[in-house]
Amino acid sequence: MLKSEFNNNNISHTPSGMFEETRFEKIHNVIFEDSNLASVLVAQEIATLIRQKNKNNKHCVLGLATGSSPINVYEELVRMHQEEGLSFANVITFNLDEYYPMVEDNIQSYYYFMHEHLFNHIDILPENINIPNGSIPNSELYQYCIDYDIKIAEVGGLDFQLLGIGRTGHVGFNEPGSHFNSGTRNITLDYITRADAAPDFLGIDNVPRRAITMGIGTIRKARRIVLLGWGINKASIIRKTIEGTISSEVPASYLQKHDNTTFVLDTQAASELTRVKTPWLVSSCLWTNDLKRKAVVWLSELQNKSILKLTDKDYNNNGMSGLLIEEGTAYDLNIKMFNVLQHTITGWPGGKPNADDTNRPERALPAKKRVLIFSPHPDDDVISMGGTFDRLVEQGHTVHVVYQTSGNIAVSDEESLKFAEVSKGLNPSKNIQNIIGAIKNKKTNRVDSHEVRKLKGDIRHHESIAATRYLGLPDNQVHFLDLPFYETGTIKKNKLSKQDIDIMCNIIDEIKPHQIYAAGDLADPHGTHEVCLNALFLTLDVLKTKPFMKNCWIWLYRGAWHEWETYEIDMAVPMSPDQVLKKRHAIFYHQSQKDGVMFKGDDYREFWVRVEDRNELTAKKYNALGLADYAAIEAFKRYYL
Repeated sequence: MLKSEFNNNNISHTPSGMFEETRFEKIHNVIFEDSNLASVLVAQEIATLIRQKNKNNKHCVLGLATGSSPINVYEELVRMHQEEGLSFANVITFNLDEYYPMVEDNIQSYYYFMHEHLFNHIDILPENINIPNGSIPNSELYQYCIDYDIKIAEVGGLDFQLLGIGRTGHVGFNEPGSHFNSGTRNITLDYITRADAAPDFLGIDNVPRRAITMGIGTIRKARRIVLLGWGINKASIIRKTIEGTISSEVPASYLQKHDNTTFVLDTQAASELTRVKTPWLVSSCLWTNDLKRKAVVWLSELQNKSILKLTDKDYNNNGMSGLLIEEGTAYDLNIKMFNVLQHTITGWPGGKPNADDTNRPERALPAKKRVLIFSPHPDDDVISMGGTFDRLVEQGHTVHVVYQTSGNIAVSDEESLKFAEVSKGLNPSKNIQNIIGAIKNKKTNRVDSHEVRKLKGDIRHHESIAATRYLGLPDNQVHFLDLPFYETGTIKKNKLSKQDIDIMCNIIDEIKPHQIYAAGDLADPHGTHEVCLNALFLTLDVLKTKPFMKNCWIWLYRGAWHEWETYEIDMAVPMSPDQVLKKRHAIFYHQSQKDGVMFKGDDYREFWVRVEDRNELTAKKYNALGLADYAAIEAFKRYYL
C-alpha cells in the first residue's frame, strides 16, 4: 500500500484535527489514538502485499524489526494466518539486526524473539527466514555482512521494511554517526540504546556492546517503509526525525529522502510534533478550554513572563490572534487562565472540610474519605506521591495502599544473596541453602527458581511495610496483590487475564474508595506501569455501575521518568522542605532499589534524586507563571469515568 493509499483508507481512524501534514513535516505520518488499532492496520497492509504477491506467483520479501513496537503487528499476522488462512509460504524475511555475540537459543536473542512472536506460529519455510547470525566468528563477520546484503539483492530486494525507532534515532542498530549509504555491518551500540535494553537483560552490564545491523543504504532500498512509534519516550526523537534537518546524528532522518515511507504513531509519540504541541502555529484552532490553557502556559514559558504580564502583542506575534478575538483582551484572558491554574493548588488532597469547594480540585465532603493508592511496584507510591500520601494520612483519611506487583524482577542477585545469607545465619535450613546455591550458580539471563523469586518478592514486601509504617499507615491497610501477569520470572510478562481483573475488582469493591490514586506514567522502561494502568481501566469498566463508584474520583500521578506538563495538571499538592525530607526518608526504606537499581534507564541519578528534582522543577514552573513559590509540588491529573 502506498502512503497515499494508507492516508485515504485510514483517515477516519486518526484524531480530529491532527491528520493533515504541515509545512514543518518532511516525512508522511499518521497518528492514532490507539497503537493496537494502528498495529492491526499495518498488519493488514502487510497481509494485502503477501496476497498480491502470491496471486502473481511471486515471493514477498519482508524486512522485519524486533523490540516492543512490532509485537502487536506480529500478533495480528499470526491471527490472520490461524483464523483467515493467510499463508506465508511465499514470504522471504530478512531481520534488521542481532546482538553480537549472541547465540540463537539465548532468550534475549532476536532469533528467539522472532520465533516466539511470529515464525513458530505461521507456515513460513525455515529456509526463507534470514536473521543475522550473532555466532559468526569475528574473523568471518565482514564477509558475512556483505553476503547478507547480496542475498537481499538476489531475491529482488525488500518489498516492505518494518521499522521501530530508538531514542538515539537509530533504525535497526544504525546509531548516530551512521552513513547514508551504509550496508550491513558490525556496530558498537550507544549507551542509551544499551540502557533501554537493560530491563530485558536484567541490568546494563549484561547488554552486549556490539550488534550486526542492516545499514541505512540497505534499508533505503526497500520499496515501502513503515516505521512504528509508540509512547512518550519516543516523542522527542520523532519530532527531530520528522521536522529536523537530515543528519547522521539522527539516522532515522535519512528516511526523509525515501519517497514511500510512513511513520505510524500513537498520540504520545506524536505529542512533540508542531501540529500537536502548538497547533496555533500551524492553522486556525477551535479554542477549547484545555487548548487555551495549554497555549497560555506555552506562551508564558516562551516569553519568560508570568501569565499576568503577557500582552496583546505577545499573543498576536505567536499565532494566537484568533484567541484574543474570542477572549477580548490579553488582560481578560490572563486573569482567567491565572485563576484556572491557581485553583489547581491545594494542601488538602482529600478535600478541605468545612470549606467552599467550588474552586478546589477535590470535594469537601465526605470530610474523611476512604483512599486507595495503587502502586505498580512496591515503591511507586512513595517515589511518586510520598508527600501527598503523608498529607492524606495526617489529615485523617482512611488510606489503603495496594501494590499491584511483587516487583521481584527488580531485586538484583547480589541483594537477594545478602538477605539469604543473613537468613542462613539466623536460621540455617536446607531451603535457604538451596536458595543460596541457586543464586550463586545461576547462569546469565536465566529465570530464577520459584524460591528465589519468592525471596526477592519478600524483600520488596518488607521494605514497603517499613516505608508505610514510617508514614503512619497501619499494616492492615497495606495490600499486596501479586498480579499473576507479572509473575513470569522474566521481564516479558503475560497478557492481562480475567484473574488479574478479578483481583483488582475485589480490592476496590472491598474498600469502596472515595478516591483512587494510580500511576498514569507510561514512560517507564519496562512497561509494567502501562499494564497496571490498563488493568485499572478494565477494572473500572467492570465496576462503574456499582453505586459507590458514582462518588469515586480517580487521580493519576506519574512515576520517576516523566511528569505531567503544567497545563495538564488538575491538582498540585505543595510540599514544605520538611515534607521533602520525609518523603526522601520513606523512599530510602526501599533499600534494594538504591545504588545498584537495575531499571534506571539512561538517567544516572537515583530515584529519590530524580523525583526531588522533578517536584522542585514543577514548583519552579508554577512560580514562573506568577503563582506562589513552593519548595516542591506533586502533580495529579483527574481521570473521568
